[in-house]
Amino acid sequence: MQPAPLAPYAATESRSKGRRYSEPDTRYRGQYQRDRDRIIHSTGFRRLVYKTQVFVNHEGDLYRTRLTHSLEVAQIGRSVAVALHLNEPLTEAICLAHDLGHTPFGHAGQDTLNTCMRDYGGFEHNLQSLRVVDELEAKYADFPGLNLMFETREGILKHCSKKNARLLGELGERFLNRTQPGLEAQLADICDAVAYNNHDVDDGYRAGLIGLEQLREQPLFESQYREVTRRYPGLEDRRLIYEIIRRMINTVVTDLIETTQSNIDETAPASIDDVRAAGRPLVGFSAEIGEQHRLLKQFLHQHLYSHEQKLEMTRKVQTVLRELFETFMNDTGKMPAEFAASAAQGDEAVRARVVADYIAGMTDRYAFAEHKRISG
Repeated sequence: MQPAPLAPYAATESRSKGRRYSEPDTRYRGQYQRDRDRIIHSTGFRRLVYKTQVFVNHEGDLYRTRLTHSLEVAQIGRSVAVALHLNEPLTEAICLAHDLGHTPFGHAGQDTLNTCMRDYGGFEHNLQSLRVVDELEAKYADFPGLNLMFETREGILKHCSKKNARLLGELGERFLNRTQPGLEAQLADICDAVAYNNHDVDDGYRAGLIGLEQLREQPLFESQYREVTRRYPGLEDRRLIYEIIRRMINTVVTDLIETTQSNIDETAPASIDDVRAAGRPLVGFSAEIGEQHRLLKQFLHQHLYSHEQKLEMTRKVQTVLRELFETFMNDTGKMPAEFAASAAQGDEAVRARVVADYIAGMTDRYAFAEHKRISG
């Protein structure tokens, strides 16, 4: 079956703002396919397999990692992109790259590193993801980073402070002018939330940190629970939970497609420029599903991410990263030679940024190993 033509408001190579460094076209791949492939082959992408999603790597083999999360985001993103006649390879590339700058130990690691970097410009994991693909990946002879297309980089940078946006030229303008990114970028952002909201339920339940009766208080879960238990009475526990979550995702994604299409029809953008000038995101949920999605996210923050077992691990990893940062700031020679050399080429702020780059690139287990090494 031939793929349907792209909608006029989808991102296309012919209307792209291009790459930072000019390159010749390839014979058999489009430019956004090329971006996706470069991301998959990057060192940062491989590291995601040992980076925390919710549970630290050593806590269990079956919990999701940043890598499996990114793959799940990409699967949802591709499905929606095809349904809406958007650019599927671009959507996939953004989804796969969105967490490349994430620290070890998930959001606890990010918050700790941001605190450590408070006097040196702070730390934003979205900005770090851009830094990874623009500068830190060292694979190509002709340019630093991966030299991705503008629209891919636009999608990776989901959030950015105005201070940092001013340093990014055209890429940062939307945060200053309050315009929107393309639909593929909007889609990747919301598919990230769809994936973690639903799959964190699965991991939290598997870990025994949230229970069935707690989950049944959530409208999105309860509606599917009733349908599944009606159709499959006596279904054993693991299959019950999986069937409910599968249906939750389908409900949310179907609503996302239909509501977004309605928003597009109402706004009638003729090009990606019209999407950027629309004044509001066009990708989104209906009011009902959006509220159910928000309540589930709130529930996870209260009962999973803030569970005492999680907070105990959070305190442990905060100490690990804080002591790593302090040690490397005081003695850059304890970092690998290439990082030590970079740290020596500037002032204290440059040294801090190099230390942050080194720590942010660590996997969970490597951070523990480095902490053990420097602690003697």
